[in-house]
Amino acid sequence: MSIEINNLSSGYRRIPVIKHINAQLDPGEVVSLIGLNGAGKSTLLKTILGLIQPLEGEVLLNGISLLDDQMSYAGSIGYIPETPILYEELTLREHLEMVALGYQLPLGLIMERAQPMLEKFRLADKLDWFPTHFSKGMKQKVMIICAFVTDATIFIIDEPFLGLDPVGIQDLMNLMRQRAKAGATILFTTHVLSMADQLADRYLLMRSGEIVADGNLTQLQEQFKLPGATMDEIYLKLAEVN
Repeated sequence: MSIEINNLSSGYRRIPVIKHINAQLDPGEVVSLIGLNGAGKSTLLKTILGLIQPLEGEVLLNGISLLDDQMSYAGSIGYIPETPILYEELTLREHLEMVALGYQLPLGLIMERAQPMLEKFRLADKLDWFPTHFSKGMKQKVMIICAFVTDATIFIIDEPFLGLDPVGIQDLMNLMRQRAKAGATILFTTHVLSMADQLADRYLLMRSGEIVADGNLTQLQEQFKLPGATMDEIYLKLAEVN
């Protein structure tokens, strides 16, 4: 239930966007990936997800690379993208059926796991709705449910708080904490640093395709020589250096 990134370089058309990244994320950790726009965060996430092939190095999920066992690798991931990806011709119920099929889990189990989240997110009476009837926040909640009903041990969550109301944000944060407590590894990006403060055990700070700092808030204060600084102040320092 870990993410191991070894000397990873990745990009597009063989032009590296991220360069020689090394990182280890352990079971039960909630890690926030922080950086300015264009720092390489999306490229790193896409490479971990297997959507982009590394130019150099490797990513291991629970000790397995994508080349070792594609099914086990993909099946270990729960992914929540920044922009919800839903099929307009499928109802919410059918999206859950698709999750059951994709993760090879019994539909009854998926629906049983989904029910408390459907009620919490006020979607229990909308199982037969199509995405066209959902607001952006509701679509985001559907993506959250589809990720958290699985047996994933690694969660990749990209800007999860966009479009959610304050209650939805708290509900998502509670889900993330619960899964981490159960041993899952969670990597998330956000520009809402107050949320990162509440959730993250550790931060990875990216700049120009490289991880330039790695640690908890106290360790980052030491690395940036900013005793007592908040994450907002550290982020501003990161922007200055950039």
